[in-house]
Amino acid sequence: MREQYLSKLFNPESIAVIGASKKPEKVGYAIVKNLLECGYPGKIYPINPREEQILGLRCYKTVSELLSSKEKGDPVGIDLAVIAIPASRVLEAVKECAGNNINLVIVITAGFKETGPEGLELEKKLTAFCHEHKIRLLGPNCVGVLHTHTPINASFSRGFPQKGHISFISQSGAMLVSIIDWSKTAGLGFSHFVSLGNKADLNEIDFLEYSGWDPTTRVILCYLEEIADGPKFLETASRISTRKPIIVLKAGSSPAGARAATSHTGALAGSDSAYNAAFKQSAVLRAENMEELFDMAFAFANQPLPQGNRIAVVTNSGGPGILTTDCIEKMGLHMARFTAETSQQLRTFLPPEASIYNPVDVLADAPAERYRFALEKALSDPQVDGVIVLLCPTATTDPREIAHSILEIRKELPEKPLLSVFIGGKEIQEAQNILREGRIPCYTFPERAVAAMAGMVRYYRNSAALREKTELLKKTAKKAQREPEPHCPVYNTAQVKATFYDALRERRVVLLGHEGIKVLSAFKIPVAPIKLAKDAEEAARIAEEVGFPVVLKIASPKILHKTDIGGVVVGLENGREVKRHFEEIMHRVQRFVPDAPFYGIEVQKMMPAGMEIIIGSSYDIQFGHLLAFGLGGIYVNLFQDFSLRLTQNLEESDIDEMIKETKAYRLLRGFRGSNPLDIQSLKDTLLKAAHLVTTFPEIRELDINPLLVYEKGVCAVDVKITLSHNLVDDVHPVGEREEQLIEQFAERRS
Repeated sequence: MREQYLSKLFNPESIAVIGASKKPEKVGYAIVKNLLECGYPGKIYPINPREEQILGLRCYKTVSELLSSKEKGDPVGIDLAVIAIPASRVLEAVKECAGNNINLVIVITAGFKETGPEGLELEKKLTAFCHEHKIRLLGPNCVGVLHTHTPINASFSRGFPQKGHISFISQSGAMLVSIIDWSKTAGLGFSHFVSLGNKADLNEIDFLEYSGWDPTTRVILCYLEEIADGPKFLETASRISTRKPIIVLKAGSSPAGARAATSHTGALAGSDSAYNAAFKQSAVLRAENMEELFDMAFAFANQPLPQGNRIAVVTNSGGPGILTTDCIEKMGLHMARFTAETSQQLRTFLPPEASIYNPVDVLADAPAERYRFALEKALSDPQVDGVIVLLCPTATTDPREIAHSILEIRKELPEKPLLSVFIGGKEIQEAQNILREGRIPCYTFPERAVAAMAGMVRYYRNSAALREKTELLKKTAKKAQREPEPHCPVYNTAQVKATFYDALRERRVVLLGHEGIKVLSAFKIPVAPIKLAKDAEEAARIAEEVGFPVVLKIASPKILHKTDIGGVVVGLENGREVKRHFEEIMHRVQRFVPDAPFYGIEVQKMMPAGMEIIIGSSYDIQFGHLLAFGLGGIYVNLFQDFSLRLTQNLEESDIDEMIKETKAYRLLRGFRGSNPLDIQSLKDTLLKAAHLVTTFPEIRELDINPLLVYEKGVCAVDVKITLSHNLVDDVHPVGEREEQLIEQFAERRS
């Protein structure tokens, strides 16, 4: 299990430092020095063939010599090897570790896949050897690990952070060492730090798992440039975030940033939309910058979670109080309304000029006693879920006394989160330190405090919803074991496979409109009847069959914008019109796009007007399929009103949230006197679309636009389906091979 070997990583009884050095400028020197200075309680064994002693410790030429000459009372084996030697010699050192039953190594050394093809090949050999011999590897190209509660500092960082309850998992070593240095002045305490490096073996998912059960960790921070295994991350984060908050700063969200991530650690950056969807579905909070990451971390590590979004503000200045109020409303929180009893008590004690409503203004001359009273009443009010206290230094205030009064009231009323904002510089610095040492987050400006509180509220709600969903899934699974669902929809997967085969044997990955409609109908999605006509007579016969009025559409995978060349004609009422317009479309195609492959003209029943919705899906290399929902038709690009979810573990509750996140939801419910539309049928269609792309992962893109939504029912009118290009080379319909492929994709329907 991950817990067992990672416990040894953070709490080993003995460590061999391969590449230990006497020279202060060497990484091997820094690692030994850090282990000694942090108070590591286990045995430290420097390994260097040219030295007899390093920093007062006996030095060994090799690991084999160490284990053959250990003194009485030494551990039987070595729990952890930290390697800091040139890249060309790392594999040799790991082989010696394997020969001496050392199955946990940290490779600090750089010079692997981040340097190019040669380094990549070297890293592949290293990883393959570790897998073959069941050695767990952190790195290469990493800073190492620290745990303040062991304590252990198996890294070359400068200094050691103070003990706390924040774990920090970083793909950037430079980021990690900088934060360790900064945290000393910020008063931030950590449980452990992990530098992931190139993630050849151990990755963020392993350390999320460890941090999830580590009793010294209350909040998990991650700086990531990419995620090794999207589906596994989603599963692990979803499980852990129901117990502990996970906050991620994901770098590489812009195209330029994504390229930088690739050159930095050899990582492949995925779609930023997919990351947002994954974080949302797993109740992971995404920080927009470093400041927000640690602002939220300080709050989560030191304050209880709010049980709602009703926030009270206590201030000694009207301006900052108003700014904070504005910020609270903008960030989706609400200004709490005090009970009549609270307002009356405030009126009795505070000066007549003070504001007794939220925000409470205790006035510029407020002493510590006045602050204390206002905070006590705000925190005690049952209609308040959290409090933000502000102070602006004036000639009559004593920030230190007020800070001490805040700590006192915190001890008396610890159930609700209390964040502070002391605005200023030198005059309030000592007071800020008093609050931070007392584990009261103190911010310089109101916006940062409100953002931290909003993050706590968001996590509380999302994690509660995720717990509820998880429990519901468990109950549903148990019920399904006892009573199999009798009315589970049966989809015609054979029809889908046959349709794909028809396209692929023509070396097409883009399905024609009528083929896409056939795929949707196989998954029980209501569609507008459509057929392909090769000539005008056939088009007229099809029109009679599907029923007038009809629409004619050019069928060509190379003509994406059919209306631009006059390739679509709507509202045809009889066979004569169908024939005439068929010929006209043919003429325009031959004139404007003579080289485009042409399959005929599709004849489709023209459906009554309805609300136009788009349902789409695209494949993300990191996480799999994304499902999109929003306003369709011409409004897709105009309003950009859409929501996204990953199809992995998608449930109706997720679909419900998707719809409610968009402006389309207001229209669907009925807007300005219009009747409400069939939201349940829309939900069913979204679930069926998600099931389609998960059943057939070879679908790379799916666009149903528009899907018409009526007061009763829905209808798909246009659909575009694109398959994976890799499938084309698998289809060579000749002789016996053709028969095999037909059998593989499905039996053809008559």
